[in-house]
Amino acid sequence: MACSIVQFCYFQDLQAARDFLFPHLREEILSGALRRDPSKSTDWEDDGWGAWEENEPQEPEEEGNTCKTQKTSWLQDCVLSLSPTNDLMVIAREQKAVFLVPKWKYSDKGKEEMQFAVGWSGSLNVEEGECVTSALCIPLASQKRSSTGRPDWTCIVVGFTSGYVRFYTENGVLLLAQLLNEDPVLQLKCRTYEIPRHPGVTEQNEELSILYPAAIVTIDGFSLFQSLRACRNQVAKAAASGNENIQPPPLAYKKWGLQDIDTIIDHASVGIMTLSPFDQMKTASNIGGFNAAIKNSPPAMSQYITVGSNPFTGFFYALEGSTQPLLSHVALAVASKLTSALFNAASGWLGWKSKHEEEAVQKQKPKVEPATPLAVRFGLPDSRRHGESICLSPCNTLAAVTDDFGRVILLDVARGIAIRMWKGYRDAQIGWIQTVEDLHERVPEKADFSPFGNSQGPSRVAQFLVIYAPRRGILEVWSTQQGPRVGAFNVGKHCRLLYPGYKIMGLNNVTSQSWQPQTYQICLVDPVSGSVKTVNVPFHLALSDKKSERAKDMHLVKKLAALLKTKSPNLDLVETEIKELILDIKYPATKKQALESILASERLPFSCLRNITQTLMDTLKSQELESVDEGLLQFCANKLKLLQLYESVSQLNSLDFHLDTPFSDNDLALLLRLDEKELLKLQALLEKYKQENTRTNVRFSDDKDGVLPVKTFLEYLEYEKDVLNIKKISEEEYVALGSFFFWKCLHGESSTEDMCHTLESAGLSPQLLLSLLLSVWLSKEKDILDKPQSICCLHTMLSLLSKMKVAIDETWDSQSVSPWWQQMRTACIQSENNGAALLSAHVGHSVAAQISNNMTEKKFSQTVLGADSEALTDSWEALSLDTEYWKLLLKQLEDCLILQTLLHSKGNTQTSKVSSLQAEPLPRLSVKKLLEGGKGGIADSVAKWIFKQDFSPEVLKLANEERDAENPDEPKEGVNRSFLEVSEMEMDLGAIPDLLHLAYEQFPCSLELDVLHAHCCWEYVVQWNKDPEEARFFVRSIEHLKQIFNAHVQNGIALMMWNTFLVKRFSAATYLMDKDVGMSDTAMTSFLGSCLDLLQILMEADVSRDEIQVPVLDTEDAWLSVEGPISIVELALEQKHIHYPLVEHHSILCSILYAVMRFSLKTVKPLSLFDSKGKNAFFKDLTSIQLLPSGEMDPNFISVRQQFLLKVVSAAVQAQHSATKVKDPTEEATPTPFGKDQDWPALAVDLAHHLQVSEDVVRRHYVGELYNYGVDHLGEEAILQVHDKEVLASQLLVLTGQRLAHALLHTQTKEGMELLARLPPTLCTWLKAMDPQDLQNTEVPIATTAKLVNKVIELLPEKHGQYGLALHLIEAVEAISLPSL
Repeated sequence: MACSIVQFCYFQDLQAARDFLFPHLREEILSGALRRDPSKSTDWEDDGWGAWEENEPQEPEEEGNTCKTQKTSWLQDCVLSLSPTNDLMVIAREQKAVFLVPKWKYSDKGKEEMQFAVGWSGSLNVEEGECVTSALCIPLASQKRSSTGRPDWTCIVVGFTSGYVRFYTENGVLLLAQLLNEDPVLQLKCRTYEIPRHPGVTEQNEELSILYPAAIVTIDGFSLFQSLRACRNQVAKAAASGNENIQPPPLAYKKWGLQDIDTIIDHASVGIMTLSPFDQMKTASNIGGFNAAIKNSPPAMSQYITVGSNPFTGFFYALEGSTQPLLSHVALAVASKLTSALFNAASGWLGWKSKHEEEAVQKQKPKVEPATPLAVRFGLPDSRRHGESICLSPCNTLAAVTDDFGRVILLDVARGIAIRMWKGYRDAQIGWIQTVEDLHERVPEKADFSPFGNSQGPSRVAQFLVIYAPRRGILEVWSTQQGPRVGAFNVGKHCRLLYPGYKIMGLNNVTSQSWQPQTYQICLVDPVSGSVKTVNVPFHLALSDKKSERAKDMHLVKKLAALLKTKSPNLDLVETEIKELILDIKYPATKKQALESILASERLPFSCLRNITQTLMDTLKSQELESVDEGLLQFCANKLKLLQLYESVSQLNSLDFHLDTPFSDNDLALLLRLDEKELLKLQALLEKYKQENTRTNVRFSDDKDGVLPVKTFLEYLEYEKDVLNIKKISEEEYVALGSFFFWKCLHGESSTEDMCHTLESAGLSPQLLLSLLLSVWLSKEKDILDKPQSICCLHTMLSLLSKMKVAIDETWDSQSVSPWWQQMRTACIQSENNGAALLSAHVGHSVAAQISNNMTEKKFSQTVLGADSEALTDSWEALSLDTEYWKLLLKQLEDCLILQTLLHSKGNTQTSKVSSLQAEPLPRLSVKKLLEGGKGGIADSVAKWIFKQDFSPEVLKLANEERDAENPDEPKEGVNRSFLEVSEMEMDLGAIPDLLHLAYEQFPCSLELDVLHAHCCWEYVVQWNKDPEEARFFVRSIEHLKQIFNAHVQNGIALMMWNTFLVKRFSAATYLMDKDVGMSDTAMTSFLGSCLDLLQILMEADVSRDEIQVPVLDTEDAWLSVEGPISIVELALEQKHIHYPLVEHHSILCSILYAVMRFSLKTVKPLSLFDSKGKNAFFKDLTSIQLLPSGEMDPNFISVRQQFLLKVVSAAVQAQHSATKVKDPTEEATPTPFGKDQDWPALAVDLAHHLQVSEDVVRRHYVGELYNYGVDHLGEEAILQVHDKEVLASQLLVLTGQRLAHALLHTQTKEGMELLARLPPTLCTWLKAMDPQDLQNTEVPIATTAKLVNKVIELLPEKHGQYGLALHLIEAVEAISLPSL
């Protein structure tokens, strides 16, 4: 335990604070190249001295500085203060200040650490030209009962060159400003309450002292504490009410004018002191002469020490009671009004003055009270020496002074003399550390009689002086008064040493004894590394060399540590030296520490460790019993036992031992109590599991061949009252320890009987050994499955452990379950290595049955003479109860193994595009996980596997049938794989259909097809919700939804999907159709198509659910004890009935949105097609009854709807039949990438029915569009659906005219012109009026057009006005076809 320097906080961004305080440094960094060359510089102050400092070789700690041009000495020019509770730091320069607050954050290495971050920054000056000269951060104690003694908030006290002292909150809010003297403030210092160490020490009051060039002002701490609290409350009230008029309450202070001294630089307020009678008479004689009179009681005085020049150090004494405390100027102004109107004055004082009074106060400076003269009593006269700073020790007995000669002088405060001087510390910064002795560390000695009541006496206190020499970049710690240097650290040349010298203000002798936060006596701020450090000094460093046995012991410990690190070929010599060192150590605690470091050494062999421990043990036993520390003796004995156990186990593992007996399947069957068929089934299951389980086995460096280093072995085990226990270690370490004991035994390479006997005699309980054995067995699954002979070794080991004394209690109740076997079953249930767990359960079942039979025979033999047969009955029941538990476990493990084998299997049908969601590995299964996963846990795990493999729903259906069954003749709608594709897939799946079929047989209820499809449906939609761009997941989810046979389940799942994942996105798509909704157009189109499918499924399920019974959800017998969350299917069955018209209403909207996205009709506003009733009903709960549109619709709405539907039909025909013409290539690729496209014309007709639009208009438009694109054969089929064929004929007549007009007028052939001349004039005029540009396909053969004209003649009645025109068209078409135009 040596002196150490510890980092406890870092700066988050110190450079930002520096740039704020020194704006010119930011510019210098930007022009760093110029600053590197002194010849180019014009400012010698910056680049001359500054460059000289920077070019000096840096200390090792400064190597991390990445910016070499950064000026690192800027902190020396700042006013710096840190709260002793480390909750606030102030860095100020001139008018600016930065307040830093600590926050817990993660570093770059991921470790949580405290970092100072900027909490507030700004300018503090109020008057022009004033600058900050000094600052303090004073934590104020909380007044709440729940946090007594803890800091409530921190006040920042700042002194200015104008003479003002201002008080701020942590957020930079001004609380109080006082002008107590018009000269600049030189220094602020604070003293807080400390409990007196013993009755002879005077109790000191709290105070804030302010030093001016010729005066000292001391503000009473209690008065200041109350005033600051009142001001803070006023600020809070003013902020709440918006009133900024705040007047401070009065402050009680004393002001002393220091006389007979030239200059003052720094001061220390020692506090109240009382002279001894001798010192009182000496002082009276010096001042009053021989005849001076003295008082009976020595007067109390306040002592002040100043440093400066002439005298170099001055001592001042102010008699208590000689002057009354003054009140601050505001308090005097208030006091003058108290005679007549107390409440008016109080209200004005609290901040409710009139505006005129405020302005008057602001304009005139406050009245400054004159100082009470105080002459210097005596000093240290040294005309050439000038003092620079003074630092008072924590117990007020010593003070350290620095001067301009580079000296540090130690003063005795009471006697007023210099008692020590250090040379060579120019610009030194100083502080103190006070360390209290821990009474528990003392060594009990019989001859040590303490004069105090306590045998050990009060805690001793040591004081250490800390000196930071920036010129040398070194931090030193010295023991005072005349002690040696006890620590030195290289810390860099640009740090600042902070010593507050106070703690929390506002405590008293009661509250200071309660819990207090950690306070730092001294801190070192390093701007280069951006860290704040503190120094830890152990108490024993203050003890003299003669009396400090601990210092000698620590030296021996250091020597021992160095010896353990050296590499020496002569181990015997090293062992001898180590023995001498550890025997020379006196303190038992240190001796124990030394032995621990020896046993933790990796360099020493086992023999050395054993010999050293044995030597120490023998030495302790040879001493008198009273002088030997019992704890050390017990520690040595325990470590020796552990070393002996390690040696015994190592010897057993090193013996050449092999089981030569052959091992056949029959032997295995007998061992496990299985028949041939059961054994073959078990072997087949394990073989499949081995093939599919490709997960690599984890190996550890320490468990290779069951070898464990002795150092690690000692770390894992400990003795408690002669019982050997295992410490809290990780699972990997637990396996390593178990491997050291049992790995060789399980391989048949070590004697099982000898190992069990050794471990039992060492004090290891059978339960602990069973736990270790099972941890090894279950973690080494791969090796065990490859070596069946290890099953025999496990059987032997388990039998031996079970026969130990406290393993199975023979008196346990025959009706209950044995805790011994329950422990083993619990381990198997929790294991994720199902193959090893199943084998160990078979072995455990076999051993348990064997022991139970033996116990039954023993009981039977004892009761053979009597006629009582109840003993047999009892043991049979006990056997049956335990056997049932084993059988249940075996069934569960078998099921879990089959399921795990399935989840490890992979198909060869994986598409090239794999989502990152599908690449995530599946968690391994255990019986415990399945029991805690709820009723749907098994189906959920299979659904996750199906999602990962992305299998079609058809695969699940195929695997559910018998192996020789064919594919279903009529696959359900929505499955986008043909019979051929499914067959090919089945060929590529390998063993997966067999494994699925096996899983279905094991879990007929949990993996019932509807349940599995429901979980798959939910899994896909959950994964789609994570990444909506993966539209294929949603499509696959709908495919699984369609495959659910039971309408109750289908309805519930669909409704849950809609409410949980879809309705919000659907409403966003409706309102933000032409804006970004977080999905691409392709994904959005697919989403809307799938939503339409889901709403259709909902309506179909609602219709058919009345015809189907609600399914009964059963559970397999082995899994009846399952607990956990409610399954998806159970939730689905709890869903309410939907309101069919409302779902249909949403389906209409979804169809419209789907059409808009499918055909890029984004100019259409979907909601404009609905009236207010229709709009209000959207996105409501589908199970609620809403007011829907009914009756006749406004013709304007119908007109808009009709236009939209006609646009959809036109776009659909264009998308389907524009391949013959050269169109936009993007339009050719627009058919939905997921599945078959909708029958849009039929959908448009269906929409027309629901939107009150004439269906015949849509059908006629569809026929016209088909003929327009030249698809006449489809047009003829579509004509059959049209009711008003007369209107249709008129429309087709126009289209025929357009075709002829293009053929005759736009081709401009000679034959065409001649034919045109022969046509009737009315026909020519009519043809010329036609516009062929509306035709989408002008390449239609004339024969096809002739069929169209004949069709028109068929449809037109003879009395129709255009019938004659149609007849002329027949003639024209025949005439055109004759010359083969």
